[in-house]
Amino acid sequence: MLAPPSPAAELPGPYRAFVERVVDGDTLAVRATIWLGQEVRVLVRLRGVDAPELRAACARERAMAKASKAALAELLGEGAVTLSSIDADKYGGRVVADVARADGADLAALLLAAGHARPYGGGSRAPWCVARAKLEDPR
Repeated sequence: MLAPPSPAAELPGPYRAFVERVVDGDTLAVRATIWLGQEVRVLVRLRGVDAPELRAACARERAMAKASKAALAELLGEGAVTLSSIDADKYGGRVVADVARADGADLAALLLAAGHARPYGGGSRAPWCVARAKLEDPR
C-alpha cells in the first residue's frame, strides 16, 4: 500500500519560473519547470508581505491595491523569477515562496521598501481601512 502524500511541500528550490500575470500586489501566476521538463502552473504568494486587496470594502484600499499591483508588475522587469523555500499556502491552489527577480533582488523586500506592502507573518491580517466611527472623538 502506498503511503499518503505528505501535507507539507518539499520543494526547497530554487526553481526558475516565468510570470504569466500579476494577480495582485503579493501574488503571481507563474509557469515553473520543476523536474525533468515537467511544467507546473501555480499561484505564488510572496512570503512575508501583505498587500492591499483589490476586492476591499473601502475605496482607499482598492486604490492602494491597484498601485501595489502596478508596482509589482514594474518591479518584475523581464518576468523571469526564481522561487525558493516553497511551501503549501493555507489556501488550496497556491503556494507561498521567496521570490527573486532575475538580478537576485527579493520582490517582497522591494515592495516593503517602496511602501506597497507591509510585513506579514501569518495569521489574521490587519485591516487596511479603519472604520470612520473609530476615528471620531467619543465625547
